Amino acid sequence: MKTKSAFLAALSLLWVFCGTAHSQTGQLRGKIYDPGTLKSVDSRTSLKPGDAAPDFDLPSITGERVSLSRYAGRKNVVISFVPAAWTPVCSDQWPGYNIMKAMFDKYDAVLIGITVDNVPSLFAWTTEMGGVWFPVASDFWPHGETARRYGVLRTDGMSERALFIVDKRGIIRYIDVHDINERPKLEVLDAQLQKLPK
Repeated sequence: MKTKSAFLAALSLLWVFCGTAHSQTGQLRGKIYDPGTLKSVDSRTSLKPGDAAPDFDLPSITGERVSLSRYAGRKNVVISFVPAAWTPVCSDQWPGYNIMKAMFDKYDAVLIGITVDNVPSLFAWTTEMGGVWFPVASDFWPHGETARRYGVLRTDGMSERALFIVDKRGIIRYIDVHDINERPKLEVLDAQLQKLPK
């Protein structure tokens, strides 16, 4: 039990660290657009844990297509929808997952990042952040179609800040449609990944 508590404490500290490492003190300073405080949640998903996750086939920053079905039977998947490239919270959230890759490996999981931005913008943004280890997919056209199918497309055309954990059978195990103004807590994600079937 002490080991688990120490691990979660370390996760929290790293998450706080990586949140300040990029947009506030790193190479992104002066390049981030701050939209101010937004309506915390602007859509309602009809999906629930136990539902089959909608498949998608999206272009990515590597030039390859990214689909959920590609991981069927092989990997658990965490889908991370973020509202927009070049914005403060998003520019903190995804670099934090770089530091925590071992957590995803521990649960035999891969992360897929999705935004409604186009591929060139996503490529420039993630390159400026120093790169990411996970696939970054563009839901630009048809605009926000994947976000809409997941019930997280906002009325302003951005997606919600949302996490979906999908098991190896393609079943949704956890949904967090988060306050768009805040980064989801990494220790909560860790706790939910622990619950996945072995």
